Amino acid sequence: MGTMSKLGVGVVGCGNISTIYLRNIPNFRDLRLVACADLRGEVARDQAGQFGIEALTIEALLARPDIQIVVNLTTPNAHFAVSHAALTAGKHVFGEKPITVEAADAAALVREAAQRGLKLGCAPDTFLGSGGRTARELIDAGRIGKVLYGTCFLMSHGMEHWHPDPTFFFKPGGGPILDMGPYYLAALINLLGSVTHVQGRASSGFATRLVSSKGPMNGKSIAVETPTTVMSLLHFESGADIVFMMSWDVWKHGHAPIELYGTEGSLRVPDPNFFGGVVQYTEKGSDWISLAADDRAFGKPNWRSPNWADHMPNQANYRCLGVADLASSVLHGTPHRASGALASHALEVMHATLKAGVEGGEIAVHSRVDRPAAMSETDALALWAAETF
Repeated sequence: MGTMSKLGVGVVGCGNISTIYLRNIPNFRDLRLVACADLRGEVARDQAGQFGIEALTIEALLARPDIQIVVNLTTPNAHFAVSHAALTAGKHVFGEKPITVEAADAAALVREAAQRGLKLGCAPDTFLGSGGRTARELIDAGRIGKVLYGTCFLMSHGMEHWHPDPTFFFKPGGGPILDMGPYYLAALINLLGSVTHVQGRASSGFATRLVSSKGPMNGKSIAVETPTTVMSLLHFESGADIVFMMSWDVWKHGHAPIELYGTEGSLRVPDPNFFGGVVQYTEKGSDWISLAADDRAFGKPNWRSPNWADHMPNQANYRCLGVADLASSVLHGTPHRASGALASHALEVMHATLKAGVEGGEIAVHSRVDRPAAMSETDALALWAAETF
């Protein structure tokens, strides 16, 4: 393939998350946005009109020869079927997290892609943002020595305050582990490698949820049918032990998203739901040294949620970076980092934490994955088409 070629992208699933993908895709060097599809034709037509692309049926999109990458943004319970159909159609696939609902299905997709010589990628790609890359450089340079321990917290009071239809978050396949766990686990796996064992407790703090977000669900109650708090202990192949807590039952807290404690110092990793932020580390017991990642590739704040209060700062949101990483891997032979194998390992870890919550004891995680290749500033800048950020 010539270096000038781009890969055509078709987006399947035109819900809440699709707008940021559709907006970001044209900003990447190797991607050309072609079409979108949704089971709800009118939703696909709305998005297609807004972004100047074609609205197709899912079948027609998968049959299009000018689409080489299918971006799967359907709801989690449809992830396996849509990704499998796309691979069968000979397309590379990048999916939203979790890669599938069931761990066995994720492993099947990884095998299918490998057999067909296709790339399978999966969100989150946030660890490739400037915050994740800066943290990785500090770890790789030995700034905090060998990581012994750490803490990881995602705690809020759920999704019913902002999401127009938060029902699926509180049903099997939802919950904070499967919804938010992928961001934190990808960040940890990028820094520390594979998880080998898990212990945990799982519970639901509230039996029902009252929807207060704007939209048709406002004022309705949702029955909670999945754990909304999971407290676990992750043991990594590297030897590190990490306290890992995901909860939608907490009104307010004061914990950093991720702190790592090494033989030579400590490290604070910024919120892995975003791409930028401030990385902090210490030399032994000295004061925190702050490294703002805003001036690096994929770190500049460029986005805000319409649901945020005015005082909330903008955040770096370069979702689609993983699609660009996949395309570069296909076109230029660069490493594939936000991979299906990484997402599949993370999903096995998430299911192990949920299983530990039910069964108690220690649950072994069987899959292993190499840490993704580090992404240098030069590597990162090469993915971007625009002159600046």
